[in-house]
Amino acid sequence: MFSGIISAVGRISHIQPAEKGLRLTVAAGGLDLSDVALGDSIACNGVCLTVIERSDHDFKVDVSRESLDCTVGLDAPGELNLEKALCLNDRLGGHLVSGHVDGVGEVVRFEAVGESHELVIRAPATLAKYIARKGSITVDGVSLTTNRVEGAEFSINLIPHTVAMTTLKRLQAGSRVNLEVDLIARYVERMLTGAV
Repeated sequence: MFSGIISAVGRISHIQPAEKGLRLTVAAGGLDLSDVALGDSIACNGVCLTVIERSDHDFKVDVSRESLDCTVGLDAPGELNLEKALCLNDRLGGHLVSGHVDGVGEVVRFEAVGESHELVIRAPATLAKYIARKGSITVDGVSLTTNRVEGAEFSINLIPHTVAMTTLKRLQAGSRVNLEVDLIARYVERMLTGAV
């Protein structure tokens, strides 16, 4: 589990084919890897990946073909939002994030509004029902709160700190982003529908 509070911005520095996907080498940026063991989870742009090798400055993960097919940003060199998995005694500064991306959204608008930025994203239609005004959503691994929801489009106000400390500053209209809807919303739907 994660909280969606980004610890560092890293970079995919090397990509090689793996048996059923890709093996990535990720330069950890400012992420402290001293307490990371083989088998630990690190969210990379919101995708929970398992560390298979590490040094003091980078780590390697395997990404399955299935994960590559339902996410963006893991198949080419570039920056990544990084967060180590939570410990049971950690503060939950964002919201409960599983690291299992539900779908890929498209940025409709990203523009400065005073000192902040407004980010408008169009989610896949199948995810729209899980997105609520003043609810939680994860965008490329970042825990955010929605301000407005209209159909499949939602808007978010990004404070300067979030823009400065994450890869979201690079977004523009047409950018594709990993989305994870609120975990609780999915369970509530399942209970209400009585699906068996």
